[in-house]
Amino acid sequence: MARSLRRHGFSPETAADVTQDAFVRVIARPPSEGSLNHNPQGYLYRAARNIGINHQRRETLIETVALDDEQVLNLADPAPSPERVVQSRQALQQTYDALGELPERTRRAFEMHRLGERTISEVAEELGISTTRAWTLIRDAYRHLVSRVDDT
Repeated sequence: MARSLRRHGFSPETAADVTQDAFVRVIARPPSEGSLNHNPQGYLYRAARNIGINHQRRETLIETVALDDEQVLNLADPAPSPERVVQSRQALQQTYDALGELPERTRRAFEMHRLGERTISEVAEELGISTTRAWTLIRDAYRHLVSRVDDT
């Protein structure tokens, strides 16, 4: 089957991948034995052909660029820079300190809502306050944190 795919213009690696995908597809969904044209080999070839066509369609949509070894080494690293790591740690420490400055009930309402993923009505019920008061506490906590944490 891979030989047939190579004759249709696929590279040896791609032909091997398509062949493997076709076998997996046929194993996962074998042809029904009661069908009028029960031909497992034809079914396999048809699956390979369809996968190959889909592969070729994807290849025409995706623009690829060949890079040499030096260009690969000069690609941008997705990891944050050391400066960004330090800045994030400082912002986290400022956030922790700002949370410590909040009144107990305001901090607890904020933590339940933001970190505990509870709704405002659930926060209000647990703290024994109205939903309007719960929202006010959470809003005040947000405002305090924004004012205390550097956004640079």
